[in-house]
Amino acid sequence: MSLRDRRLALLPALALVVLTAACGGSDDGGDGGGGTPADTIPVAASDDACDVEADELPAGTHEFEITNEGSKVTEFYVYAEGDRVMAEIENIAPGLSRPLLVELPAGEYETVCKPGMIGDGIRNPLTVTGEAAQLSEDESLAQAGVDYQRYVQSQTGALIEQTTAFVDAVKAGDVEGAKALYPVARTYWERIEPVAEIFGDLDPLIDGREGDQEEGQDFTGFHRIEQALWVTGDVSAMGPYADNLLADVRRVVELADETTLEPLQLANGAKALLDEVATGKITGEEERYSRTDLWDFAANVEGSQAAVQALRPFLEEADPELVAEIDERFAETEAELGQYRAGDGWMLHDQLTPGPAQGPQRPHHRPDRVGQPGRGGRRPQVMR
Repeated sequence: MSLRDRRLALLPALALVVLTAACGGSDDGGDGGGGTPADTIPVAASDDACDVEADELPAGTHEFEITNEGSKVTEFYVYAEGDRVMAEIENIAPGLSRPLLVELPAGEYETVCKPGMIGDGIRNPLTVTGEAAQLSEDESLAQAGVDYQRYVQSQTGALIEQTTAFVDAVKAGDVEGAKALYPVARTYWERIEPVAEIFGDLDPLIDGREGDQEEGQDFTGFHRIEQALWVTGDVSAMGPYADNLLADVRRVVELADETTLEPLQLANGAKALLDEVATGKITGEEERYSRTDLWDFAANVEGSQAAVQALRPFLEEADPELVAEIDERFAETEAELGQYRAGDGWMLHDQLTPGPAQGPQRPHHRPDRVGQPGRGGRRPQVMR
């Protein structure tokens, strides 16, 4: 596959940003029609198996098609050495299929299914051989990685500052102060998740929810302290957890500030942030104690916009209509979220009630770009 064709392989991932923002997520699995990867590798995931059709691939861009044949929600990862995440897709519900595009240079990797979205997962070796032109060899795409890295660096300083203030309040026993600081610190974390999530075990240590741990593994990070703040109101035992949280965040910041994402990682990251909202966070499963989910929603949307913005020069050349569509959907999503502002923050999730989005229903005018016709006809559904 030529570099030009592989550049176009970015478009399905960005087209799915449109679909996700338009209808609250997609599980239809279409590649979007905006260019095809070198091949499609079927993955049959179940509660006790991860059957990947290929264990050796040529260097280049590939699409994995993951079908969840089990009874548990699953995740799929492609790991490089040290569990560095090359690509991932989460929240694949039983009976559904999801595509994942990934660019792989020659090297040794692992494909991993995580039934129940916990633990080290079911792993298979994957060898990639040969040579292929990298997407980052394209000047505009190389600049996208640099521009996004600048955005990450603009957020990490505040992440350290706000996490430090949060940790100090926890260690001082200032429950109300820590509660006020918690969603602020979380905002900076949620904005940079496309890069923060690629560093092995650091993300689950910082951002794991209760129940994500294997048997015998401790529940740590933001949500461990969140539980203490809102459930018991007693943080007297949280000092070590707070210290470890700050140390882990500092390590992520150190790594993130030095990391330039590849173009396809950026495109996948933009989509993944919206997927998180649409397929998981909309239920209130993440901030289950504090109910500060809308802070996370807004931060994920902002982070997705930043990734798309970094790719804008390439996108405007490759598909200006898609750029206009993405901009329109982001504007609609921001307007929808804006209704739930509360002072400098957001309403709590348990203050919202289910209900249909307001305004006329209108068909998506580019179904060929984003999968099955008609899936884009609903505006983003934020619970009311």
